[in-house]
Amino acid sequence: MAEREVAIRPLDHPGDLGWVVMAHGDFYDREFGWDTSFEALVARIVADYADAREPGPQAAWIAEVDGVRAGCVFCVRADNRTAKLRLLLVDPAARGLGLGARLVEECLRFARAAGYEAITLWTNDVLGAARRIYQKHGFELVAEEPHDSFGHHLVGQTWQRHL
Repeated sequence: MAEREVAIRPLDHPGDLGWVVMAHGDFYDREFGWDTSFEALVARIVADYADAREPGPQAAWIAEVDGVRAGCVFCVRADNRTAKLRLLLVDPAARGLGLGARLVEECLRFARAAGYEAITLWTNDVLGAARRIYQKHGFELVAEEPHDSFGHHLVGQTWQRHL
């Protein structure tokens, strides 16, 4: 099998923002049966990023495989000392290529360079592959709380690590 060309680039091409919203809605529906309220949440996060409503350093990246979008991650400001990792996604067809780890590493590099002292993220316990990536990169679970969202009973998790 031919080696695939993998690249991580800044999220700055036309269509990138819309792709993030569409991909999250599509993938999370197919894999977990989440409803459109999740896609709406993603759309709000993406719109806030695009509008740069939060002051302070922020960035986002797209992973591509053979020139096709296959993943993303955002790094935004939680507060003056803390960054927030958001919207990590890897297309199921591109899993196993290390994209999730590379995206998280890019986010951590940026957060350190921007002067943040810590980084946090919120996820749900059913997202096992993402959780394993976070653990491998030094994140620790700091809180859990059950919630009813996206058409399901879930357990939200907050993870954090120092930079």
